[in-house]
This record gives sequence, C-alpha cells and structure tokens, in this order.
Amino acid sequence: MSVSYSFTPEHAQLVLGANDSNLPYLEMLLSSDLSVRGTSISADGDIPMFVPFMKRLEKAASERGALKEAEIFMEFQYLSEPDAIPVETDKLQITAAGKTIYPKSKSENRLFSALRTSEVVFASGPAGTGKTFVSVIWALSEVLSGRKSKLLLTRPVVEAGESLGFLPGDLQQKLNPYLRPLYDAMEYVLTPSQIKRLEESGAVEIAPLAYMRGRSVNNAVMILDEAQNATKSQMRMFLTRLGENSQAIATGDPSQIDLPHRSDSGLIEAIETLDGIHGVSVIRFSHNDTVRSRIVREIVKAYTDKGRREGDEQSGF
Repeated sequence: MSVSYSFTPEHAQLVLGANDSNLPYLEMLLSSDLSVRGTSISADGDIPMFVPFMKRLEKAASERGALKEAEIFMEFQYLSEPDAIPVETDKLQITAAGKTIYPKSKSENRLFSALRTSEVVFASGPAGTGKTFVSVIWALSEVLSGRKSKLLLTRPVVEAGESLGFLPGDLQQKLNPYLRPLYDAMEYVLTPSQIKRLEESGAVEIAPLAYMRGRSVNNAVMILDEAQNATKSQMRMFLTRLGENSQAIATGDPSQIDLPHRSDSGLIEAIETLDGIHGVSVIRFSHNDTVRSRIVREIVKAYTDKGRREGDEQSGF
C-alpha cells in the first residue's frame, strides 16, 4: 500500500530541493521510503499525516520559497502535535516593507494573534523560538504603516552592570553589541541605511532600560528584549512607561537569568502577577517551538530536561 501527493510544477522543487536533495530528510522524518516521479511524491505504507504534511510544505514553499531542513522540520512538528492547526485555517501574517512572515509554530501563531489584540504582550521561552524576531517585524509593520510613530527598543545591560558610561563611544555604539539580535531582525526587512534613516528621524529609538525612567511613551511599540534580566523594579518601570496608543512587548527566556538570584527577575514576577488581566497576553514557548534548526531544538530540549531534573527551571515556562 502506498500514498501519493502531487505538487504544482512551480512548487515541487521548492519543497524537494535541487535534485530532490530534501528527500532523504523527508524519509527520515516519515520513517518511510519515498519516491518522486515528475511533480508527484509517494510513500510506502499507510501514513495518515503524509498528505497533510505535503500540503503544509507546499503552502510554506508558496509563501517563503525554497525550504530548508529547519522549515521542513517545523511543519512536521506542527502536524505531529495532537492539537495541530489545519493548514487551511492558518491565515495570520505580518507584512513590513513588502516582506511577509507567517507563523512557524503554534506558539508563534498565538503570538501573532496576541500582538494584534493586546496592549501588553509577554513572550517567554527558550532561545530560537522566534519571540524577538516576530515582535520586531510586528513593530516595524506598525511604524512603517503609520499606525504607530515610533519603535523603541530596549534591554537591560546586565553584562555591563548598566554602567555604560565607562564603555567607549556614544550611546548607540555602546549599546549596539547588546542590541545586535534586534538589528538582525530589522535587517530581515530593511537595509542598514534604511534603519539608520529611521533612527535619525526618531522613528526607531534604542535606549538602555535604565534610561527610560521618567518617560511617557505615546503612539509607539516598546520592545524589552532579554526581559528575564530586568529586575522587578525595572519591569514595573518599563510597563508604566506605556502611554496613549502604545503597546509594550517583553521577550525573554527564564532559563537564562543572569541576575544574582532567579527570584529577582521582573519577567517572572510580571507574568505571575499580570496573566489574566484584560489587555495582557502571555505566550509561553517551549523547545517544540524552536525554529532555528532541528539540532538547536534538540539542544534546547536536552538542557530543559536537565534543568527540570535538577530543579533549576520553574514549571510553566
């Protein structure tokens, strides 16, 4: 017994790769021998998820172009979980500067939805799950569309003890190494020169968290990255900067707290205190949501399991 699926001619190579280079990886995921004839792919045996999986891959290829192993794995993981969302109902997207991104996991799907509906969003979970990337692209889409006038990027600078005055260069030069992941996300949709113009016009602003005290931020999207390293007082200060027509987003990984004591983390306290309040969304990511690559997902899972065995990781994150 076998099962088959036919791709449209323009999508077959995007899914299967040049010279069917993705075929061995697909065989490993499905634990089945696969064969390709023209634009059709067949699997030996009765594999209920085969056709839905191929549909998801074709949809992903139509949206993103040629698929890599990490993207194939995310679609496989998406369907492998019992509450997977059918491919036909997954319509969420974010567009900024002509580039469109789509959710790659169910948690990203929930984050997309929360960003549209909530004034305060917490995205908590392991590295590589897309928390910061999605948040930055969302914020840029809000600014570039004119719905917001400013994107304010901030993070606690624990490694420098918040004592930036002793570092060489102006404020932006001092902060750049700490904010590099945020710039990487912006550079997915904008050139460095475009980002520089936005900074010069004030549409994009970077600031260390400690420098935000006393401000009221209106008509803006504020993103606090590495929020697990914000102290309780810093987190409260960040959230209370929220002015008229503004949105606050805090992203962080509670397993990577650099503060002297885990209990000092403002992210953990804020989630425990504010979850359930109208206008506040808490999105919890897990190792299953890791989108960087299969091996990164396995690394994150291994460390998460080790932390649970040793009692280092708080349940619920």
